[in-house]
Amino acid sequence: MRSRLLPAAAALVLAAVGLTACGSSSSSDSAKSAGGDTPAPAELTVWIMQDSMSDGVLSRFKASFEAAHQGTTLDLQIQPWDGIGQKITSALASKDAPDVMEVGNTQVAQYAASGGVKDLTDKVGDLRGSDWIPGLADPGKIDGKQYGVPWYAANRVVIYNKDLFARAGITTPPKTRAEWIQDTTKLNTGGNDGIYLPGQTWYALAGFVWDEGGDLAVKDGDRWKGTLDTPQAKAGMAFYQQLQALGKGPKDADEAKPLQADVFAKGKTAQIISVPGGASIITKSNPALKDKIGFFPIPGKTADKPGAVFTGGSDLVIPEASRHQALAYEVVKALAGTAFQTDMAKEMSYVPNRTSLAAVLAGNPGASVMAIGAANGHATPNSPNWAAVEANNPIKQYMTQVLTGADPDAAGRTASAAITKALNTAS
Repeated sequence: MRSRLLPAAAALVLAAVGLTACGSSSSSDSAKSAGGDTPAPAELTVWIMQDSMSDGVLSRFKASFEAAHQGTTLDLQIQPWDGIGQKITSALASKDAPDVMEVGNTQVAQYAASGGVKDLTDKVGDLRGSDWIPGLADPGKIDGKQYGVPWYAANRVVIYNKDLFARAGITTPPKTRAEWIQDTTKLNTGGNDGIYLPGQTWYALAGFVWDEGGDLAVKDGDRWKGTLDTPQAKAGMAFYQQLQALGKGPKDADEAKPLQADVFAKGKTAQIISVPGGASIITKSNPALKDKIGFFPIPGKTADKPGAVFTGGSDLVIPEASRHQALAYEVVKALAGTAFQTDMAKEMSYVPNRTSLAAVLAGNPGASVMAIGAANGHATPNSPNWAAVEANNPIKQYMTQVLTGADPDAAGRTASAAITKALNTAS
């Protein structure tokens, strides 16, 4: 997905799937192209990433699309994650590319920079782009042009232990940062851990920085500049430090070391920040917690708006080398359309690409809370070189330094310089 909400988010979200099959999806969204002409039949190749979609969702889509486009066949090819970056880059540079590709939302800029991705700006209105969730739509737009069409999303929420909340006298989850600190302080008693928040959960930090009006990096003319040395980033880190201190999480590790779901499963931790699918990992380890797990959006600075979250997920792109671009667009339109998005959201527990479709998740406690947070979703800086930042991740180093007593200003300057260098070095 592939923004890297995850390393673990794809597995965790998929682990939460309750395969409740819907009726066959209609392809009414894709019956004709935006211009009103029906493209000639063809065999189309569509790349889908491994574990993104269930066989049921894909088979229903294939059947409905082919029925609506007589004579057209879809070859849905499942691609493994290992080595996919180079494989996509090579395909975009070839003369025989697939017709449609699933790519990580924060990878669109990297692939668009190659010149091999079709500009779909003139299709945004036809695709109801004004309704797209921002964390997917924004990364697909580079220099004012829309190359990536939002497909599906996932983001973090707070998973909490209902019993521990009840024992602390907390009857409703917090809706503001101030309430969150107060409640977590109450929970951090009696040998319990108010929150398990490792020191390097940098996606959570990014949300706090965005809430303050800051960012991890900004573009100034033709160059990028790291911004962890700004007052907004410093304020976001100060809140992270305050929250992290109310638990026993390590200051020099992320949520995978140890796996935070396993920590929560011991029954002494009141909260973790995770994708909702983390709940299935928890209950697999400790079935006694099955009915004791709840979810709430990461609180914002005020009660009227949830906290900012990093939106992980996938976009759809059409290679310039596709030999069937009109039909390729029909595929994208159908995959981004109401029927498929509804079917997919119900079966996969993903957030659909449109804010107006959030209600389809109403029967899924974790996913419906995730959809609330998605309305305030963001993405990492939209640079083709962002992967170079994550490779050595000076953000994690910055967080550990601050949490272990380093001067926040000096640590912020060092991290910002490293981000600046990575973003402005030719890949």
